[in-house]
Amino acid sequence: MTEYNIEKLINTLDFEKNKLHQTKNHLALTGYEIEVLKKYQISYDRYKNEKEILQAIEKVIPEVEPEEQEELDQISMSIAERDYYKNTNK
Repeated sequence: MTEYNIEKLINTLDFEKNKLHQTKNHLALTGYEIEVLKKYQISYDRYKNEKEILQAIEKVIPEVEPEEQEELDQISMSIAERDYYKNTNK
């Protein structure tokens, strides 16, 4: 049976990365999503809803390298999923 150093594992986790932050227009984005949007100069604070951010991401995707497209695709799916659950009638 493998033993793990729990203390060491906890210290390697980045809790801030997945924590939701609210933009000035009251949109919820994770720290990681904000980091990626900044990296590609997508001004997330100027958009009023998730769909506008998704459109901005879609405009940038064709202009970047394939490896970078995957990163943008990943956050796009995450934002789209959050938008779906937020705006779907239950």
